[in-house]
Amino acid sequence: MTAREKVSTPDVGVVIVNYNTMDLLKQCLDSILNTEQGEVTFRVVVVDNASSDGSPTMVETEFPQADLIVSETNGGYAYANNIGLWHLGFGHGREKMPEVDVNLDDETAMQVAATSVPRYALLLNPDTVLPPLALEGMVGFMDSHPWAGAAGPRLVRPDGSLDKACRRSFPSPEVSLYRMLGLSSIFPKSRRFGRYNLTYLDPNQVTEVDSVVGAFMMVRREAIEQVGLLDESFFMYGEDLDWAYRIKEAGWQVWYNPRVTVLHVKRAASKRSFKARVEFYRAMTIFYNKHYARNTPPWQHFLILTGIYLKGLTDILKWYIGLR
Repeated sequence: MTAREKVSTPDVGVVIVNYNTMDLLKQCLDSILNTEQGEVTFRVVVVDNASSDGSPTMVETEFPQADLIVSETNGGYAYANNIGLWHLGFGHGREKMPEVDVNLDDETAMQVAATSVPRYALLLNPDTVLPPLALEGMVGFMDSHPWAGAAGPRLVRPDGSLDKACRRSFPSPEVSLYRMLGLSSIFPKSRRFGRYNLTYLDPNQVTEVDSVVGAFMMVRREAIEQVGLLDESFFMYGEDLDWAYRIKEAGWQVWYNPRVTVLHVKRAASKRSFKARVEFYRAMTIFYNKHYARNTPPWQHFLILTGIYLKGLTDILKWYIGLR
């Protein structure tokens, strides 16, 4: 049974945002649509962020069972995910409908309009590959943890190592300071200094955490109804942390579930570009100003922002010099 046929009250609505990663996107879609995912029902929406590599044509030709939405502009990761979430029915009544060109025929549009909102939304990066039954495993986990507003699996890199971002704490001023000073790397097993990526925890341990990463982030429909969609102030980076923060603030839990393992190539679209580096530190500033600045003394506020700017400038200069 294909995803297009599974249109009646699906368990999961999968949103994949793509930007010039056609080959990886093909692998990702193949791992979802052509691999056994058990008894779960799902719909897949691909939102293309103005790619120039032929990605939309590839999706249309090889994966007609997926819904394709083509944005004429690259509005960022949060912007594109919100388009996909809205298309699946999430956020109606809270946010206005995005204005984009949707590449769907009339029959599909009628199916979309008649479809109930999925029980779970899944943000999924195109540089991931799902093993068989991954969706079933994550849905089963969410079903057995009714207070879980969001959850993510263990993500591994192509070399088999853990993608440390798959479970982490919120970047509070204290946690971020330890990270910037390198203490989290020097003392990874310390419960004090290793909080950034929770490196003191066993990677095989099911754990309630502050946040999981947007590369694979499953979110309960009721949590989205309560907190709304992603904050589009974030262009790339930070939007998943912000979503998790708002979800937990609303009383829900966030869980790391290593019983499901997913391959993550990582940074396939950004390729560590100049813009990616700038946006990383910009996201850090947005997150701090939004969630911590109001409770921070002025002198500490100044030091924190100065530290972010200096760290960002140093990182960008090192990157630039390395290109010459």
